[in-house]
Amino acid sequence: MSFFKYMKDKRYFWAFYFIIMTFVSLIMFLGGNHQEIGSNILYINISCFFFALLYTTISYFYRKKFFQQLTEIIESQHEEILAMLPKAQNYQQKQFLDLFKKIYQNYTNELQTLYDEKREHQEFIISWIHEVKIPIAASRLLIENSDDMSTELLADKFEDELNKIDNYIEQALYYSRIDSFSKDYFITEVHVNQIIKNSVKKYAKLFISKGIHFYMETKEQFVQSDSKWLGFVIDQIIANSLKYTDENGKIAIQFDEDSKEKRLIIEDNGIGIKPEDINRVFERGFTGSIGRSYAKSTGIGLYLAKQLAKKLGHDITIESEEHKFTKVIIHFPKMRNYYNL
Repeated sequence: MSFFKYMKDKRYFWAFYFIIMTFVSLIMFLGGNHQEIGSNILYINISCFFFALLYTTISYFYRKKFFQQLTEIIESQHEEILAMLPKAQNYQQKQFLDLFKKIYQNYTNELQTLYDEKREHQEFIISWIHEVKIPIAASRLLIENSDDMSTELLADKFEDELNKIDNYIEQALYYSRIDSFSKDYFITEVHVNQIIKNSVKKYAKLFISKGIHFYMETKEQFVQSDSKWLGFVIDQIIANSLKYTDENGKIAIQFDEDSKEKRLIIEDNGIGIKPEDINRVFERGFTGSIGRSYAKSTGIGLYLAKQLAKKLGHDITIESEEHKFTKVIIHFPKMRNYYNL
């Protein structure tokens, strides 16, 4: 900071100074001896101006180091800005530096969050591309080896691969819309039974091919939710149950409630989850030892289900015992404020 700019910042001090000196000079002129008053006023004004200028000059050189260090930080490309900040010379400077540190820390945290989200999106896209290439490659193999297949069998196989591609695309669409969720949901009383029936119908072919028995309570159930997003959540859970339930297995859906919440329970008698994996099944990209060895798994379905359920104001928990059962529970609290979602 130049001396001129510093003096400009002190303009209110100098304005106050000149007002005071004018007032003092006027008092002396009206109440003193007119023969000596002129020289006294001149002497006092020159002396006071000298001391005021001396004070301002000393203050400038005292503050100059602080402002020079700030200028160097502003002009530098150094990343460790907080470590380079000068030491505060008074309480006002300390307040400004504390505010700057807080703003900078918030900026750093937001930047890190954006970086993590970008990295997660990149990892998901790379993983998704590898996954979607599998049914595409399988379709090409079907075309190359279609000579010995009937038209009905070939169409059936193609339909299976198209369904896989459709599921992967649906996951990608919902994954991309998580951040803009607040613009695309409408909470109403939804008919859970009908949503479940639509999901079972969607996977009817897989139910039939694996001989999976399906059971659901006939009692009509209604919850406060968004039908489209809740349908996707239930789709992911049922698809996961079908993937890890052996042929001629069973998937059962029950309803339960108490004074605080309603619960939708989706249970299968599949291969279950190992105890060391159960606390991580909702992590993005986590497949566990079973997911890696038993079936091809992306590790994204349950993650999306959990994230979307939380945004709807619900929760998902899971209970399981290896080689016996897996029970996924969707919790619907009865008392909540959807304006806070």
